Amino acid sequence: MSKPIIRLATPHDINPLAALFDAYRQFYEQAPDLPLAQRFIAERLKQQDSVIFLALDGDRTVGFCQLYPSFCSVIAARIAVLYDLFVDANTRKTGTGRALMLTAQQYAADNEFARLDLSTAKTNLPAQELYESLAWEKDDIFFTYSKEIVVTAKKQ
Repeated sequence: MSKPIIRLATPHDINPLAALFDAYRQFYEQAPDLPLAQRFIAERLKQQDSVIFLALDGDRTVGFCQLYPSFCSVIAARIAVLYDLFVDANTRKTGTGRALMLTAQQYAADNEFARLDLSTAKTNLPAQELYESLAWEKDDIFFTYSKEIVVTAKKQ
């Protein structure tokens, strides 16, 4: 594989991007659901509430990363959450993940985000190795918690 081309996703990219997003969800032990992946990615692009970068090898989409703009109250500044990073299994160890991460870092700098945050599974050692090689620091101070919410009614 040659050096990947990294660019912003557009609505024309929904199908190849959704296929990778579905594979990403399966990596995190979710059931395959391509229609769900297509809807979710289409909504993100339509509502412009995330930034998605694609990695291309020729005309093939081989990876992506997705950033969600947010805020940090403690530092009183805008930050971005790098929530998703995924590279096709056949393309790993080619520098594609690194290229996506560097693009995300440059985007954050260009758009005046004070920080990028991410989390990954404790067992995802290859990803941790990548992050640490790019000078990301593991948080030893804060724990991360989550709470699943059961939606009881939809807005009209």
